[in-house]
Amino acid sequence: MTVGDSSVSRRAFLRSATAVTTATGATGIAAAQEGQSKTVEMNDDLKFVPADLTIAPGTTVVWENVGSIAHSVTAYEDNIPEGASYFASGGFDAEQAARSAYPDGSIEGGGTYEYTFDTEGTFDYFCIPHESAGMTGTVSVQQGGGAEGGGGGESVPQVPNSAKTLGVATTGAMVLTLGLAYFFMKYGGDYGEFEE
Repeated sequence: MTVGDSSVSRRAFLRSATAVTTATGATGIAAAQEGQSKTVEMNDDLKFVPADLTIAPGTTVVWENVGSIAHSVTAYEDNIPEGASYFASGGFDAEQAARSAYPDGSIEGGGTYEYTFDTEGTFDYFCIPHESAGMTGTVSVQQGGGAEGGGGGESVPQVPNSAKTLGVATTGAMVLTLGLAYFFMKYGGDYGEFEE
């Protein structure tokens, strides 16, 4: 084996390490973008918190009952965007069906209900037993959505914790790859010829 053969081996190693690091980074970014979710709490004060939520399409909203009083999540059938699927805890496909069947579809303390919003627009919803007490909420789905609250003003984009973790891991992998490349380039060659 000659010195030239050794450097080809190092180049092959560097190409492989670079390909692996790039693939890891791309996979990490894709994983961070998938599965985004937001939580809305339902409490014993008969409120959805936050009552107004702005999200990006594809986000899953999880309603969590943090109190002891049973609640429901029921869309106002006439106040969802055209072409959007109807949603209600209990899996009902119409507002009147959900109202008539209650307490079927109720969410007890500690329980959850989730729905993924794919259609852009504004979705108004309510809690069947506490609608008269003002327990209502709104989900606004829009490109670039993600800041809680729906009021005017400029919002600052939020980076999910999973994206931060993947960014740190990817950066670490790239630094390690560069360190190994430096080590092999500086100390890994010039072996001379091997004799048989």
